[in-house]
Amino acid sequence: MNKEFVMRGQTASGETEVLNFSGYKPGYAYRITEFQLFPSTNIPTQDIEMTASITAGKTAIAPTDPNFNDEGLIATALILNHNATAYPISESVVINDTFLITQNLILMVQDAEGTAVNWQCRFVAEKMSGPEEAVANYKQFTISDD
Repeated sequence: MNKEFVMRGQTASGETEVLNFSGYKPGYAYRITEFQLFPSTNIPTQDIEMTASITAGKTAIAPTDPNFNDEGLIATALILNHNATAYPISESVVINDTFLITQNLILMVQDAEGTAVNWQCRFVAEKMSGPEEAVANYKQFTISDD
């Protein structure tokens, strides 16, 4: 089994995507190790204000209002770039790389200009023992069942 893989796509502002882990292999879980955003249009001329979130919960978490108390929030990203040279590009990503993923995730993006957002996530597969797998499955189930 490949230890590392990438999911990537382009999502309309305000919309969600399901990061599908239905090919889940028994005895394995996944950890997110990287989350990146990139604009999709008029890159040199527009002000860029984009946010995104990834959750293991039942519903998407608004990336413009993340709550770090929500244990389903796995990752959030923010990228800002204004045309004025006084405001250099700013990027911030927070990832819970200890969360063992065994079920589908929900990604949501928001762009201040209303354009689509390119995103990329890198995951690594981890072999688990039977008890570890049971705990990971139960944890993600209780989060997504709230």
